[in-house]
Amino acid sequence: MVYVDKYVHTVQYYETDKMGITHHSNYIRWMEEARVDFLNQIGWPFDKLESLGIVSPVLNVNCDYKISTFFAEKIFISVKVKEFKGVKLFLSYEMTNSDGKVVCIGTTSHAFLNTQGRPIKLKQEYPVFYQCLKDLCE
Repeated sequence: MVYVDKYVHTVQYYETDKMGITHHSNYIRWMEEARVDFLNQIGWPFDKLESLGIVSPVLNVNCDYKISTFFAEKIFISVKVKEFKGVKLFLSYEMTNSDGKVVCIGTTSHAFLNTQGRPIKLKQEYPVFYQCLKDLCE
């Protein structure tokens, strides 16, 4: 099994509100940052996918906020393949602070389409990428 390092995000000042707490919308951005990093680590960066004609739009995002985060705090984000059905990919995210406390958990779902917006059958068209995602399923 491939081991993927956690993505580390440092909360920026502009990501906080007047109370000094991270605005909730930023957690979704952090999931995207972590997802891009995850794809890089498994050898399938976005630019490689796009050069092959594969686009992967987000179909759904879920965020469950546990505790607040603050400016300059380091957030560690793990990304895991929750489920992969060939056309749809389901990812889970767990965000923790430096104390190891869970600050947020989330999920995203994604489709795989060609540049004309039609679904791609990864198993037939991109079997190496397909197998990589299958091997990462929990």
